[in-house]
Amino acid sequence: MDANTEVTEAPEEESIAFSISSASEAEFDAVVGTIEDIIMNTKFQVLQRNFMDKYYQEFEDTEENKLTYTPIFNEYLSLVEKYIEAQLLERIPEFNMAAFTTTLKHRKDEVADDIFDMLLTFTDFLAFKEMFLDYKAEKEGRGLDLSNDLVVTSLRKTQSSRPYARNRLHH
Repeated sequence: MDANTEVTEAPEEESIAFSISSASEAEFDAVVGTIEDIIMNTKFQVLQRNFMDKYYQEFEDTEENKLTYTPIFNEYLSLVEKYIEAQLLERIPEFNMAAFTTTLKHRKDEVADDIFDMLLTFTDFLAFKEMFLDYKAEKEGRGLDLSNDLVVTSLRKTQSSRPYARNRLHH
């Protein structure tokens, strides 16, 4: 009888563990999808762009960070994080930012790069600064310039390198 009991209990335990795992995965995926919807929304884009317009001229592409960056970073965190969290709570009432942040650290490979990079600006000052430097370059018309890295090589040989052309000139 003990053998039968163990056999019937093991699948139930596995089933329970699987359903808990599936539920937490589904919940994580739902939150990430909702964050994507929020940051792609025009309201968020305008909020972030207005903030960056206000401060982008403060940032310089140097290794040394100015003291003025810290209050700008804190203001950004307060504004954007509160906006995203409020939107998440409106759409997913049981949402918990602290729990999600912990889960995100362990499952970062499961999040699209652009969303992860945006979320990284909340916790990583250098990512935040880089975002501002990229925005500043764009505003000042200094986008990505690959002209120094490109080399154009002709696939046609020049006339002087062709034996026929050389021979004809000598005759």
